[in-house]
Amino acid sequence: MNALTLPDIAAQASRQALPLEWVGMRGIALPVLLEGQRLSATADAGVSLDDGEARGIHMSRLYLALEPLETARLCPALLREILTQFLSSHEGLSTGAYLNIHTDWLLKRPALISPLAGWKSYPATISARLKNNMFHVELKIEVPYSSTCPCSAALARQLIQQQFIDDFANKSLQHADVLAWLGSTQGIVATPHSQRSTAQLHLHLDEFIDELPLTEIINDAEAALGTAVQTAVKRADEQAFALANGQNLMFCEDAARRLHLALRRTPGISAFHLRVIHAESLHAHDAVAESSWQREPA
Repeated sequence: MNALTLPDIAAQASRQALPLEWVGMRGIALPVLLEGQRLSATADAGVSLDDGEARGIHMSRLYLALEPLETARLCPALLREILTQFLSSHEGLSTGAYLNIHTDWLLKRPALISPLAGWKSYPATISARLKNNMFHVELKIEVPYSSTCPCSAALARQLIQQQFIDDFANKSLQHADVLAWLGSTQGIVATPHSQRSTAQLHLHLDEFIDELPLTEIINDAEAALGTAVQTAVKRADEQAFALANGQNLMFCEDAARRLHLALRRTPGISAFHLRVIHAESLHAHDAVAESSWQREPA
């Protein structure tokens, strides 16, 4: 029996000659190595189909080119190597190659006061592009934090003042009485509303950067905000967290400005777009602010 040649339908000419901007695969499961951590990830891999006469691309070649991600440290140089392989395996078909890696970056965070610590997850996407020999890498990172409304805090303070007037009008004040009043629910009759909030950071990295500075960016963002959500806590940590919120009252506009200034100072970033989302506890809708920046060309 003669062996039959397996058909290659993708090599046939298209009936409708039309180039395509992006063709590939989404949601490819794979592990990645990042800063010594082995993380579960998914990848989107694709190339442009510039030859409008071609029926399709060779997706299996893209899939196999991802194999180095299993064992090599994830860095811009590795991403460029993989994208170069995408293009060399599609010579004559493609001039652009694309790779997005989605994962959850894990950082162990200490408690504010106690010796406890716990892990926090930061959703992250690493995107690389290579087109006409121009290569760039972008990061998308989500950073959770707490935000306490300044307006709500002012309104709560006013109610506490009014209660103080009601309770101590025409009475001689004793230090012990006032101290007890401040520690009671009778005195502190109102509290400001807080919400879990999210900073969505979209960062364009410098062309010649050697590493993926996820940890540095997250540290800078949390330091600027001052109210990073916690992991394992004791009561002393919870009290310190309440103090941090009280000292960092912020509208979404305040948070966006803090992050903007912090990212401007972070090395390795040439442009960014940020969005902060305060999931309101007062309203059923969110409060949102956005800001962008791009370094001026030299």
